[in-house]
Amino acid sequence: MRTLDAIAALIPTLAGRIGAGAGASDVQVVIEGLGDDAAVAALEEISENVRLLDQLRLIVTGVIAGRSTREAGHGGLAQSRGFPSAVSLVQQVTGVTKTEAARQVRVGEALLEEPPGAGADPDPWEGVAPDEPLMREWRQVLRDGLRSGAVTSAQFDAIRRGLGDPPTPPEGCSDADRATHDQTIRDAWAQAAVQLIEEASRRTVEELATAARTIRDLLDPDGAEVRFLARYEKRAFRTWFDQDGQRRASIAFDDEGGALVDTIFAAALRPRRGGPRFVDPTEKASAADLAADPRTNDQLSYDLLLDLIRTGALADPTTVFGTRQAGIRLVQQVAVDGTPGPVAVTEDGLVSVPATVAERRICETGAVTVTVDTCGNPLDVGRESRLFTPTQRIALAIRDGGCRWTGCDRPASYCEAHHIDEWARDDGHTNIDRGILLCRFHHMQLHHSGRHITRDRKDDFVLHHPDGEQVVLHPRLPLRYAWGDIDPPPPRTHTTA
Repeated sequence: MRTLDAIAALIPTLAGRIGAGAGASDVQVVIEGLGDDAAVAALEEISENVRLLDQLRLIVTGVIAGRSTREAGHGGLAQSRGFPSAVSLVQQVTGVTKTEAARQVRVGEALLEEPPGAGADPDPWEGVAPDEPLMREWRQVLRDGLRSGAVTSAQFDAIRRGLGDPPTPPEGCSDADRATHDQTIRDAWAQAAVQLIEEASRRTVEELATAARTIRDLLDPDGAEVRFLARYEKRAFRTWFDQDGQRRASIAFDDEGGALVDTIFAAALRPRRGGPRFVDPTEKASAADLAADPRTNDQLSYDLLLDLIRTGALADPTTVFGTRQAGIRLVQQVAVDGTPGPVAVTEDGLVSVPATVAERRICETGAVTVTVDTCGNPLDVGRESRLFTPTQRIALAIRDGGCRWTGCDRPASYCEAHHIDEWARDDGHTNIDRGILLCRFHHMQLHHSGRHITRDRKDDFVLHHPDGEQVVLHPRLPLRYAWGDIDPPPPRTHTTA
């Protein structure tokens, strides 16, 4: 069995600092004595070793899964050792949850999967029959990304599951149309995989998963509608009593219902979760009262749910929500000729929904038109006031999608609008081009850490650190692709004479 000192020898920052036979407490003392830079360097070096070990584990897991299929019966590798599946064996050996074990098996199997004819032909897709599966070429791009270290196993799984299976060619089409459809699909999914891999180093796993699902819906709008309706059919609510006699509940949301509930609870609990500071006096007083409330967030959420049930449709909005009533706001691209985009996304959370949902929402609540360029930059509205107006806030939310700080997942409603030019000192303008959304924490960190943000016309915003480091602050991925150039595949139906 490997000892801690043997493992530490693989970490340059720790090599030579830990004696033979050192225990965990000894290692802890050494690491506590590291400076800040050395501690970060050690973490980076350990993470690289973990990534390489994870690759080995995934390969072994994929091999074990391949030898433990249902077809193998009781003679399968896992079954012969008393486990019903490879997932159960991996869970027992590694000590992880069943969900994590299933992910490891899923990624391991995908990593070992090869395209048809690989190794025998320079172009493994040449000569593939029209009815062969189409999904493997873009997955090979992902496998290469995982093997090269461009993505982690968790990022690989998020992108792969988010992009899902490309649509199959329409029934009854000619061989020529089928070949054109197949090539378009392979190119589009491979392009999406390349772009998401390139983004992986500066995006969270959750954002990559959301972006992959959004891209899939943009590329396959017909399928987006089908998937939306399938999730709607799975909506469910049930209650039961646990062994102590306490009633519990479980809810499976459809897309709209989940977005509505998120918006309602976010509006009610925003002051407790770090919402914006710059609000009107009435809302500020309500926020102070909520912050001082002794109840936990979970208890407040429960009481709010009961308030909603009691008051129902006749509730006075200010009674439950304060000065801001909750509601879903959707962002949808509309072309110059008035053609709406194939999908829309929620302003908070960036959950993609079919265009039909946006059409229905417009009928119910109306719409606000914001003119943007091809990169999603709204028009300049000038130096009218010290604070950004509600309309400008909508435009910022459309462009940024939430806090632009790298790695932050705060939605737009939790953000404050920051002037990159000081209003008083630099004659700053309260316009969209010179404003950026930051959550309260990162907004305060910006002002108190010597950092500043610049922008050359409508290029990317750049965060400047006191030590000279520069970091590009990218908008959220789903909104970037909403204004992007990934075209959907050919229609599934063909016009007949």
